[in-house]
Amino acid sequence: MAGKRVLVREDLNVPMSKGAISDDARIRAAVPTLQHLAQRGAKVIVMSHLGRPNGVDPKLSLRPVSARLAELLNRDVQFAGDCVGEPASTAVGKMTAGQVLLLENVRFHPEDEANDPEFARKLASLGEIFVNDAFAASHRAHASVVGVAAYLPAFAGELMEAELNALQLALDSPRRPMFAVVGGAKVSTKVGVLEHLLGKVDTLLIGGAMANTFFKAKGWPTGTGMVEESSVSEANAVAAKAGDKLVLPVDLVCAQRMEAGQPLRVMASDAVEAGWMALDIGPKTVALFAQLLRGAAAIVWNGPLGVTEIKDFTNGTKGVGEAIAASGGYTLVGGGDTVAAIDSLGLGGRFSHVSTGGGATLEYLEGKELPGIAILKEG
Repeated sequence: MAGKRVLVREDLNVPMSKGAISDDARIRAAVPTLQHLAQRGAKVIVMSHLGRPNGVDPKLSLRPVSARLAELLNRDVQFAGDCVGEPASTAVGKMTAGQVLLLENVRFHPEDEANDPEFARKLASLGEIFVNDAFAASHRAHASVVGVAAYLPAFAGELMEAELNALQLALDSPRRPMFAVVGGAKVSTKVGVLEHLLGKVDTLLIGGAMANTFFKAKGWPTGTGMVEESSVSEANAVAAKAGDKLVLPVDLVCAQRMEAGQPLRVMASDAVEAGWMALDIGPKTVALFAQLLRGAAAIVWNGPLGVTEIKDFTNGTKGVGEAIAASGGYTLVGGGDTVAAIDSLGLGGRFSHVSTGGGATLEYLEGKELPGIAILKEG
């Protein structure tokens, strides 16, 4: 490894505010792989995307990320003003063993998302080995994720391996009994996940606004709550397939408007009154879910169970999150909204694995093969 040029795809797509990084979690997650390679004397060439630029956009430059990465690695990080061409090749040419170089945003070139073979060849020419450590981008067949593997031997980084091991442990060889807790707003975005999980789990608990669509499918009144009319038939099909495996909320915290400080009422799930909307699961549901989860050997959790952006509607997510954390089973948490909720509710650090994969985690939960992982299997 010493002296070898190692091209590493990371996901450094961090939230920015006024040119500053507002959350460096993804940079921190990349550190182990990059530190390991640098310590072994590799020339570490890092590429990533940031945001969705339409051509070159200085506001979406990775330059601020290079400064934060240098602090976290406690070593100098060079920055190249482009990811291909003369700026990149010159910067790579000056590297010495153990150095780290961050290339400019790959999405400044539309050829990346198009998985253009010539663009992939240019990226690949910078390295001798390719390491994909960007699990969160591995559902995208982009040049910097998939294309470069046509030209270089491809391996998984430490973050990628940790994500895959956790998902495989939870889903592909689960301990029994296995539970899934699925929340969020829309059935349409989770129907693939629900159908795939039904073949794996012993019990499926559903909360969040998506529960309204299941209530509608049963013919129950949902007041002014959010219902995906176009997904009622899908909810019906999932419920029919699930049978006794499916557990829906039995009571709901309702308000007349989705705002803080509203008068709240707890209503039975089959008796939501006109003019009221369900914005969280109720106390009986939290108790029921907690009782069921007590005996779980494995739990997969994806999606908050109420409107966690408003403090009045966080009790359900917090209560069920506490029960998942205390279950004693193997616990896998995934999904950006869920991760944000557990952090804000003080539940961080209490689960077996928290996936940073976002859309990639969702697609894995659907049973889809991820292009960025398929090329590693072949590599």
